[in-house]
Amino acid sequence: MNEDSPSSSGSAQRSWLERLGQAFSGEPRNREELIEELRHARDNGLVDADTLAMLEGALSVSDKQVEDVMVPRAQMVWLDVDASLEDVLRIVTESGHSRFPVHGEDKDEVLGLLLAKDLLRHFAKGDNEFELRKLLRPMTLIPESKKLNLLLKEFRLNRTHMAVVVDEYGGVAGLITIEDVLEEIVGEIDDEHDAEDKPVVLINALPDGLYSVQALTPVEDFNEHFSVEFDTESADTVGGLVTHAFGHLPTTGETVEIGGFQFEVAKADDRRVHLLKVRPGLSG
Repeated sequence: MNEDSPSSSGSAQRSWLERLGQAFSGEPRNREELIEELRHARDNGLVDADTLAMLEGALSVSDKQVEDVMVPRAQMVWLDVDASLEDVLRIVTESGHSRFPVHGEDKDEVLGLLLAKDLLRHFAKGDNEFELRKLLRPMTLIPESKKLNLLLKEFRLNRTHMAVVVDEYGGVAGLITIEDVLEEIVGEIDDEHDAEDKPVVLINALPDGLYSVQALTPVEDFNEHFSVEFDTESADTVGGLVTHAFGHLPTTGETVEIGGFQFEVAKADDRRVHLLKVRPGLSG
């Protein structure tokens, strides 16, 4: 009989749903109890540590406001509406961004948004006259107090990816993108420019025989680096492997031994582990 037959597939699906139903048999009455049930589901193997982190991130988004995650005004990449073509091209190419807020006489006067692709279209048309003001699109302005879940819905409905954040006096406080919101759910998202500007060293040797290991390091890469064979089925990343070994989401400073390696949590928050200190070659 074919193992992939509809009856076999349906049976497997029912089994998974039954197990998921059992995980929530306690009928959580509030968010805290729901998160606790999800952590029990992780401990029972229904979800892995990375999935749990995303679920917790999704639940936490409704508790956070724009001001909690926005890029501060001082770190924004702006364009002056009166900037020369040379300056505009320099800022666009050096920053690696695709969207740029444009201001007028001062940075509290937001005139609009420049898309890099609109700049390319301008040159593709062979237009020798450059006036930045003519290339601008409307810029969304939002208050600092706006909830992230509402902003994400607004981004999706309006098909926008960026908004300028204003304070209670109408001045520019910062900038937020749809990527900033999504990173609160799935963790940091690196693009090709992040990789160029900030090369990530996943495993780095430290003094005294220690190693600094990013929690997102794939278990396969860890195995190859240290010539070991940690299980790649229970977790995809070293952070997931360590969290599974603890049986709970560890806090900074906690340690656990796995297969002759001591793992110390060097950096963690209330959603996931970020960085580990590893000491290999323990006896026993």
